[in-house]
Amino acid sequence: MELKNKVVVITGGSKGLGKALAISFIKEGSTVVVSSHNKEVLENTAKEINATAMIADVVKENEVKNLAEKTIEKFGKIDIWVNNAGILYRFPKGELIDMQKAHEIFDVNFFGTVFGCRTALKYMNKNDNPVILNIISKNAIDATKDIKNKLYLASKWAVRGFTQVFKSENLDSGIKIISIYPGGIKTDLWKGLVVENINQYMEPNYVADLVIENLKKENPEEELIIKRPVK
Repeated sequence: MELKNKVVVITGGSKGLGKALAISFIKEGSTVVVSSHNKEVLENTAKEINATAMIADVVKENEVKNLAEKTIEKFGKIDIWVNNAGILYRFPKGELIDMQKAHEIFDVNFFGTVFGCRTALKYMNKNDNPVILNIISKNAIDATKDIKNKLYLASKWAVRGFTQVFKSENLDSGIKIISIYPGGIKTDLWKGLVVENINQYMEPNYVADLVIENLKKENPEEELIIKRPVK
């Protein structure tokens, strides 16, 4: 896939992997819209990397639709939509789960992705061979080694299941739907948490470059698992 002149929307695009993806797309000549609910951080990022900032909270479907409409109004189309926004809270034991935070996790990680997929499907031009990228997690394949992040992982398993069904029911839509399963990444997702082996986690730009590399293939992998590089 040629990425030059493609219009890309990235949710959770103000920092971490979202920002790294934006930078990688821009290097390929894409026009990038980064979105987040944090206006100040988002605008600073957009200015830094030469992207376009558009405020949207992914838990509110009307704001996600507005993001799509504003992008098309400004750039005329959406070629690639990246559902990247995500949050994480830790719960050491099942009985200690803060249910308000548990709902927040699903609102952002799961329903934010659902809203993004529904919106992209509606607003993309099927004749332009558009792509929806869902950033999931390698632990949505095996969650047994990450007990404290049980609700985060449950939300990612839900995203994986939804994506598989969404892909199956849209096989003839003209839209390619790609699932990305990265391992641990050094991002603010872990801010304030004690992570024993975080120095072994991947850099966001490493993951972003592999996502771009896959997209540029004639036949991109539709389920891309990204592991730490072997040293």
